[in-house]
Amino acid sequence: MEEISSTPHVNIPASPFMQKLGFGSGVNVYLMKSMSHSPWVVKKINPIYLNHPNIIASDGSLCLAMECRGEKSLGDLIEDGNPFPAALILKVVLSLARGLKYLHQEKKLLHGDIKSSNIVIKGFKDFETVKICDVEVSLQLDENMPVTDPEAYYISTEPWKPKEALEEDGIITDKADIFVFGLTLWEIMTLCISHINLPDDDDDEGTDTTFDESNFDDEAYYAALGTSHLSTWKMTEFFSVCTNEDPKDRPLAAHIVEALELEVQMKYALYGNCV
Repeated sequence: MEEISSTPHVNIPASPFMQKLGFGSGVNVYLMKSMSHSPWVVKKINPIYLNHPNIIASDGSLCLAMECRGEKSLGDLIEDGNPFPAALILKVVLSLARGLKYLHQEKKLLHGDIKSSNIVIKGFKDFETVKICDVEVSLQLDENMPVTDPEAYYISTEPWKPKEALEEDGIITDKADIFVFGLTLWEIMTLCISHINLPDDDDDEGTDTTFDESNFDDEAYYAALGTSHLSTWKMTEFFSVCTNEDPKDRPLAAHIVEALELEVQMKYALYGNCV
């Protein structure tokens, strides 16, 4: 019997005595029924020890239990439809980048399913903590940052998949996480998910959808975005570079952290504490 150290103590039976609900990369999901309490969902994972302020902690045990303390996912907050203040956008993006830096550099792990619903927020007004969850689907990276096992299945979620994950011979590296980091930034700024609700081809008939760059008003665009102690257009630059089609043109998580921390220092010097 395996025991979870939580309150109350719960004894986890051996896998054959539970109903298997599904599986992922390095994780099996079971349904545990009991006469004494309601059904529980149990995730049995490969041992991964994680300890970082922007990552949901794991002690390396084979069973994952998560305690709910009133947190909400970033995806839930986005669905509420209320625009985020610039300072909170910076806080989320910097926290996410620091978490990815830890996974990529220290743990040599590719998260593999970054998205707004896998980012947990505590403190809905000031975003007291911002943490990445669902690390149990991560893939091991080698020293040069490609996934070590070429046969490993890259989980992800369809709207967040980078180009290389859609190609039959695509090489998955740490830059796959960087691409979806950029898409998550898009979600925070626009309050919508990219790559969905696209019009059908039939809807475009008789309509000229060609973008004329010569008629694009840069000043009006950035004026509409607005400004505060964090320049919103700076975030659009991060989105653009992180979602480059070629993975080699995307920055490392460490470089993103460095650039964002410099941004925080500059804003602090001008406006006081902004994160």
